[in-house]
Amino acid sequence: MHIRVINPNTTASMTSAIGVAAQRVAAPDTRIVAVNPADGPASIECHFDDAVAAVGVCEEVRRGEAEGADGYVIACFGDPGLNAARELTRAPVVGIAQAAFQMAALVSARFSVVTTLARTVIIAEELLHRYGNAALCQNVRAVEIPVLELEQDMVAAVGRIIDESRRARDEDRAGAIVLGCGGMAGFEQEISQAVGLPVIEGVSAAVKLVEATVALGLNTSKHGDLAPPPAKCFSGRFAHFSGGEA
Repeated sequence: MHIRVINPNTTASMTSAIGVAAQRVAAPDTRIVAVNPADGPASIECHFDDAVAAVGVCEEVRRGEAEGADGYVIACFGDPGLNAARELTRAPVVGIAQAAFQMAALVSARFSVVTTLARTVIIAEELLHRYGNAALCQNVRAVEIPVLELEQDMVAAVGRIIDESRRARDEDRAGAIVLGCGGMAGFEQEISQAVGLPVIEGVSAAVKLVEATVALGLNTSKHGDLAPPPAKCFSGRFAHFSGGEA
């Protein structure tokens, strides 16, 4: 099985770390290919970043289709371009926020999200409502760490996430913690041991869900709004999208 894990930002070091986390949980016969767009934001921390990154996600799905990918993971907690990407392929496409919410619902009655910046809280809240998980989420908390700083001082970042996760446990009465950033991939075991709760990291959850979906022989439905995009002309920098699906 070939899973293309797309980091929607352009920071290659983060892509590498995400790839390691994905391969760690993947089945022995699953090949993980971790990629990021050449163009776009270095990190995704607002609605504008999210919109720009969605184009890069779609381009990486088109490349994956040419390489025969069996499934895709969008490794940013905003799930940028998720439904657009699903229009481009019959393979399953799983965003890490949706995967993490669904996995948390399987192991706890209530969960809280711990994310990076307060300005991204609204994005997580919108996704919780879109995916039908809002009633299960006790709170969305921010540690006020910019995404790229997660790599620069990992020890300090994990410490602050642990502190906020303990508050979620004690103040929110959360039964599980969802890590609200792809850059937190690989942090989950240390945080879980320190807090004493299940900690769900979206990249790992999404990889296992893609594996399960492929194993069940399920494809992205092409009936209705996830049908391939209608063929049309695109202009300027988007001329390579002309013609529709691929």
